[in-house]
Amino acid sequence: MKIPKSMQNTSYLIIALITSLLSPTLHADPLPSWNEGVNKQAIISFVERTTRADSPDYVVPAKRIATFDNDGCLWSEQPLYFQLIFIIDQIKTLAPQHPEWKNTEPFASILKGDTKKALSGGKKALMELAIATHANISTEEFDQSVSKWLATARHPKTGRPYNQMVFQPMLELLAYLRANDFKTFIVTGGGIDFVRVFAEETYGIPPEQIVGSSIKADYEIRDGKPALIKLPELNFIDDKKGKPIGIHQHIGRRPIFAAGNSDGDFQMLEYVTSGKGARFGMLVHHDDDKREWAYDRDSHIGQLARGLDEAQQRKWNIISMKKDWAKIYPAEKK
Repeated sequence: MKIPKSMQNTSYLIIALITSLLSPTLHADPLPSWNEGVNKQAIISFVERTTRADSPDYVVPAKRIATFDNDGCLWSEQPLYFQLIFIIDQIKTLAPQHPEWKNTEPFASILKGDTKKALSGGKKALMELAIATHANISTEEFDQSVSKWLATARHPKTGRPYNQMVFQPMLELLAYLRANDFKTFIVTGGGIDFVRVFAEETYGIPPEQIVGSSIKADYEIRDGKPALIKLPELNFIDDKKGKPIGIHQHIGRRPIFAAGNSDGDFQMLEYVTSGKGARFGMLVHHDDDKREWAYDRDSHIGQLARGLDEAQQRKWNIISMKKDWAKIYPAEKK
């Protein structure tokens, strides 16, 4: 049917009006807390190349897998890993039930407020503290203790709840990837059960998409009901070369995007970016001592040395918190 000329003009005006109204939405900045620059453009370019059907780098949605470290990558990790702060707080909470801890290390030093001395025992001391607070209870009881701690504990420097010490630019990146049919996973050296408690609400990442360190568990009937009991025995350490292993065992696909912040993430980025086709690796560099912390090579946690040395030759993007991020944390929730 032929449209009269007068109606054609009206149609053009309507289309132009609709386009002008929609254009701010269609062209909205997907990463508003990222400053304009090479790194922001690299992320956007990668997503566009891998999701545009006519692109030679196109990746089908099923294979759009992105993995993120948690500590230091999605949220802060100073002055100590937040899970370690949880462990210390739990030791103090449980102390009345364990009078023997007053004269037993590393518990005695924790109760005296000497964290440095308590941790001087290295992995053995850390494992003792973790077992004392994580084992011999049901998974439900553990989840409840973590939830209660997150609701009441506050960061010593910022006064924020720990689950609000997340990075706003990374929240935007997670949302941007998911909007383009990427499935986002957390691959962390932290405890898998610990992170599962808050990851869905905080990051939009469900429990089944968390890969982490774990202790063993057993199935029991307690008070007539089935329960999973956390055992005082190490199951898996998801750090360094453990991260690619964890990815294989939990995900079953090699991701095409990986983000970390320390040399503990090196093998994950190496594994991800050495695959065929379009790949993206990035390291968050903590170089902002005013809005967060500045540390890398000599840090007691989150050490980043090899990653800095080899990032350029491996074509990994070093994200400067100071230069690339317009803001660090989201607006605080009341």
